[in-house]
Amino acid sequence: MFKTTSKIMLVDDEKDFVEMLSLRLKENEENVIAAYNGQECLDTLEKTQVDVIILDVKMPGMDGIETLKQIKKRHPLVEVILLTGHGTIQSAVEGMKLGAFDFLLKPADFKELTEKLTKAKERRKEQMERIQKAEAAILLRQSKI
Repeated sequence: MFKTTSKIMLVDDEKDFVEMLSLRLKENEENVIAAYNGQECLDTLEKTQVDVIILDVKMPGMDGIETLKQIKKRHPLVEVILLTGHGTIQSAVEGMKLGAFDFLLKPADFKELTEKLTKAKERRKEQMERIQKAEAAILLRQSKI
């Protein structure tokens, strides 16, 4: 199966977790960048195109839910998978209502994570293709006027 290149951002204040998961995803031929808090995530998004964000819900400072709100406000096509502990499942549900693609419980099973990541990338790709088709239709219509 042909694998498309996309950029994944991991956002979690647990640096060891981010480094370990980044290594595993890179072994899976993913293009991964890291951020260690919500503000760093938002700052990186202003400079770099990202397709999917894996975002921890519980972080000091700007938590994952507030970060998600800002991501969706500024970059609505970026897909977000929330990572949450058992005690914050309600936050994950809230995040889904705010536009998160899905959530995973910590510690996340790597196979489950990669499956959700694949689905999130597919959803983003399909959305981008629909937008391109709509833009092409607009240009075609304008050229006929």
